This record gives sequence, structure tokens and C-alpha cells, in this order.
Amino acid sequence: MRKYNEEALPLLNELGVECAEVFLTSFSEYGKEFGELLASRKGNLVINSVHDLNTEFEPQLFNAHPRVKADAYGWLDKVLESANALGAPYYTFHGTSRMKRHTRSGKHDDFPSMIKGFEEIVAHCKERNVTLCLENVEWSTYNRVGVFSRIAEAVPNLRGVLDIKQARISEYPYEDYLSEMGERLAYAHISDLDENGKICLPGQGKFDFETLIKRLMDVGFDGALLIEVYKDNYSDVQELKIACDYINELLHKYNCR
Repeated sequence: MRKYNEEALPLLNELGVECAEVFLTSFSEYGKEFGELLASRKGNLVINSVHDLNTEFEPQLFNAHPRVKADAYGWLDKVLESANALGAPYYTFHGTSRMKRHTRSGKHDDFPSMIKGFEEIVAHCKERNVTLCLENVEWSTYNRVGVFSRIAEAVPNLRGVLDIKQARISEYPYEDYLSEMGERLAYAHISDLDENGKICLPGQGKFDFETLIKRLMDVGFDGALLIEVYKDNYSDVQELKIACDYINELLHKYNCR
């Protein structure tokens, strides 16, 4: 809410940021027209991926009701149009929502049905030149270690997104998610944590990014590290550039730039 997407992209470009994910915030931002508007303003920024407000339609992609499912696929196509307009090869996906308490444990997960849904969605995205990437999210499909490997075994074109913050919330070590995704990891959402347990920009907290980078190297990772930041996590926009520089310096240190 500090900057709308069409304002944020030129700002990041001016700061010298090289790569970004575009978070499309609502239905009015899904589609070719808005995607082309953003593309015209991104400058030299490489758009790695698109993300949407997942609960708006993603759970309904798995719905058994044909009209509900068809409507959800209509919105999926809009998001994929946005990705194509921006040249983004990846789509950050959450999938179903585990809002009800009994769904969190996974005891009632219907993996055959879940896998069928992912097979269809992954194929649909691939036809439109976008790779579906399932993110570990505490309240969604991939809320615990073991879910990704079960689905990916049957859906070989599915890729993963490692989210450091969500791993903290789920109370599974991020390295367990990383080990599970392995070579299928496409990119990662990174953040830091201060001494009070509050999320902050990389370099401002106590998270061990050097160990993270080494572990990423161990699985052959060569994707983007995307800093996940919220509007209250910084004061001045120059802090964003400082955080990017901090990560870039570590990457140079380990010759993985």
C-alpha cells in the first residue's frame, strides 16, 4: 500500500534491483491489459514470477462442481496472461486452503484427488508457457514436510518455492523443506528475523543467510532469491537497496552470482 504495482516496478528499477516477483493484488489486476501496463514500466527488471491473492480462486480449481471449477480456471487464465505479458516463467501457487482446524494435520488429505487436480493445473499452465510452483505455506496445501514429495512424485513438471517465513510459522526447519524440494526448487522467498521475532529485511536480523546459501548450493539451486518484505518492515526505500546489496555480496562471496 506504499506503492501500487505500476509505481513499485519503476521504483525498484531505479534502485537497481535486478529481479522481482509481481504480486497481483486482486481481480482487476489479472489479465493481459494490466500485465502489459506493468511490462511497460518495469525497465530493466527481470520478472521471475507472478503471485496472486490465492484465496480468491485457487482453492476452487480443485472443486468438484463443474461451474465453480470452470470459473476458477477462467481466472487462472487471466493470471497466466499477466505472466506472459511480463515475461515471467513462474507462477507462485498455494492451492487449497487449510482454514479449518481438522485439515491442518493432513490426516484427511485425499492425495489421489489432490494429485489429479495438480496434474490438470500444471498441464494447463505448461500449455501457456508458465511453470506452476507450489510454495510451502502454513495454512495451505503444502503446510508440512512430506506433501510436496507425495504430489511431485506423480506430477513431474511441478516445481517448488521455498518460503523461509512460512517455514518458521509451520515450525518445520526450512532445511527440511529445502531437502524435500531439492532439484525441483525453482526460487525462494527470503526474509530475516530480529531479536524480538519480528520479520525484517535481510541483514537487519539474526538469520544465517550464509548457511542458507551453502545449503542451496548443495542441492544445485540456481534460481532467484526474492526478498519478501511488507510495508511496515522498513522506513526508507533505500533500505530495500541495502538489503539487496547485502544478499548480492554473499552470493559473490560464494561465487554463485
